[in-house]
Amino acid sequence: MARPNDDVLDAVAGGAYYAPHDVLGPHHDGDGWVIRARRPLARTVTAVLGDGTEAALRHVRSGIWEGEVAEQPSAYELVTTYDEGAEHRADDPYRHLPTCGEIDLHLVGEGRHEQLWHVLGANLHDFVGVSGVSFAVWAPNARAVRVVGDFNAWDGQGHAMRSLGSSGVWEIFVPGLGPGATYKYEILTQDGHWLQKADPMAKAAETPPATASVVAEASHTWSDSAWMTARSQRSPLDHPMSVYELHFGSWRPGLGYREAADQLIDYVTELGFTHVEFMPLAEHPFGGSWGYQVTGYYAPTSRFGSPDDLRYLIDRLHQAGIGVIMDWVPGHFPKDAFALARFDGRPLYEHPDPRRGEHKDWGTYIFDYGRTEVRNFLVANALYWFEEFHVDGLRVDAVASMLYLDYSRNDGEWEPNVHGGRENLEAISFLQEVNATAYKRYPGIAMIAEESTSYPGVTAPTSQGGLGFGFKWNMGWMNDSLVYISRDPMYRSYHEGELSFSFVYAFSENFVLPISHDEVVHGKGSLFGRMPGDHWQKLANMRAYLAYMWGHPGKHLLFMGQEFGQMSEWSESRSLDWWMLDQPAHRELADFVGALNRAYTAHAPLWSRDSDGGAFRRLGAPTWNPNVIAFARTDHHGNTVAVVCNFSGAPVYDYELELPESGTWTEVVNSDAKEYGGSGVGNLGAVHADEYRRARMVLPPLGVLWLSHRTAPEGSAAREG
Repeated sequence: MARPNDDVLDAVAGGAYYAPHDVLGPHHDGDGWVIRARRPLARTVTAVLGDGTEAALRHVRSGIWEGEVAEQPSAYELVTTYDEGAEHRADDPYRHLPTCGEIDLHLVGEGRHEQLWHVLGANLHDFVGVSGVSFAVWAPNARAVRVVGDFNAWDGQGHAMRSLGSSGVWEIFVPGLGPGATYKYEILTQDGHWLQKADPMAKAAETPPATASVVAEASHTWSDSAWMTARSQRSPLDHPMSVYELHFGSWRPGLGYREAADQLIDYVTELGFTHVEFMPLAEHPFGGSWGYQVTGYYAPTSRFGSPDDLRYLIDRLHQAGIGVIMDWVPGHFPKDAFALARFDGRPLYEHPDPRRGEHKDWGTYIFDYGRTEVRNFLVANALYWFEEFHVDGLRVDAVASMLYLDYSRNDGEWEPNVHGGRENLEAISFLQEVNATAYKRYPGIAMIAEESTSYPGVTAPTSQGGLGFGFKWNMGWMNDSLVYISRDPMYRSYHEGELSFSFVYAFSENFVLPISHDEVVHGKGSLFGRMPGDHWQKLANMRAYLAYMWGHPGKHLLFMGQEFGQMSEWSESRSLDWWMLDQPAHRELADFVGALNRAYTAHAPLWSRDSDGGAFRRLGAPTWNPNVIAFARTDHHGNTVAVVCNFSGAPVYDYELELPESGTWTEVVNSDAKEYGGSGVGNLGAVHADEYRRARMVLPPLGVLWLSHRTAPEGSAAREG
């Protein structure tokens, strides 16, 4: 091998050559071998071979040294001395073969690598006793790429990466590095500028406002095998799902992932929720974005601890029988210069056409869903959270913004698809792919769409042309019911349709009923604040509304603070008003939510056939009262729960209602019970339906009753599914 020309040596010396491994390291040269190394300012450089023999290297040009050895060196170290007498001894990064295999690169190129995080990013390796970190990054438009970090004083000239051809991947193995090293990539753009970028595949990051990536290694030992095995054998559709949504930073400020475990488990268990849903925990630079402006899709935010600390929290939740859902944001990403935006100097992760590549409302970029490598990045990211963190579900943010090319755009600001329509065909295909792949690999998980339009088939299988989600947030129900419940009871009789219209489409998708963070911010106030009347009436309305919501077909979600009737609007910058639990009336509301969850979980008719219209019927005959909404739900065994809601401000006595079955109906929930702060109006624990199935009952003011009738033997409902 002839010595490279001076221009190549100068480029290698400056860390600006696309193939530094072709110059540095060991190379066959005539009858022997030559070792080259970059050691600027060195006085001497010596290669110490594995058998202890030494080969002196001589300076060639621009800090490049070379020396001859007789045989191909299997291993060696470079010993360098400097004028001040310091000696530096290190393994040579450029003697190592690529850590990305041909099959991996083939799958990357096809966009089908389902464990992409094992190939790209920073991964620890041990090669015959030599441990270190392989760095690999996709930057197809770059002229050169190098790694900078605390291990090289943020000077990457000595750690230039090699291009792995048409894959667009750049790679280097750095011996001697371990967990905790901070780093970024320096990328030479086509127009000659160097950019410093955080690793898109980093598994950890510095705590904001610092922006470097961090080498991380998972060392947590999981203890949730019983949970994971049971999860794989069941479907969330046919099991209880009562979700407590929380923003980690303001739930109880100051707690890290580990410190929160005991408190969160105790609280969620006391309230009876089956799942927690965390607002996004992927790394993000601005706390005020609540995590919805992600810069580190593979890195749990370091604000609350390490990735293993988050694993510990999820593990503990699983051991306590609590599922974990996490918000996931594949719809857009911020323009921060250190992150994904214009990653290698050109649009890469974002669509190059601003009509498809920018969200003007949010000041963010939109992913290029039609590019195979970008799709792979996102699909693998969803799988990463299931695989590496054992999450049980992903709630996919802002799906509507992904589905429509004209989302929040005026005429002339969007380009139709190839068929002339407004649907984003590439985004639709991506959503189908991520859902189908996630359900294939991880049975029992839940993919949940926050989708606010009437797009058909959100939860239909991909094999039938649907998007393939497991659930869809029912935004129509949320909007209509909140409008209704905010009305003065005096006028509700004119607006009965705002509550009953949801029954028309309740079984068109698999729905989650959400009262989420979006309903208690930006001037909307709290759920408590929307209720009409005095303090007692507001709490009564709260209990009635939640009992109606829990009884309605669909799973349900409640944002933190609403369980005890927080009166102030939520802010991410401060704690919940936990002092309110010291107020008896608000403590009673929290107790009611706990009782509601336990009754819900214990009665299979309320969850086992959520998406089956045949398990639901409206009740009303023979009496009609526009303030009363009544319906019944039945499980697979014929057990039935009737939900009877009186949203007027006065009790209704001697109310006659035709129930689905004759016999005794046990009152399992009464939102007006005195123990929860109500007035105590009720039916002494039960009502009786005659042979014609008619029952006379008392309906409490601003109250909801759950009446249970068992057909199957006691306990069969609990064994449902």
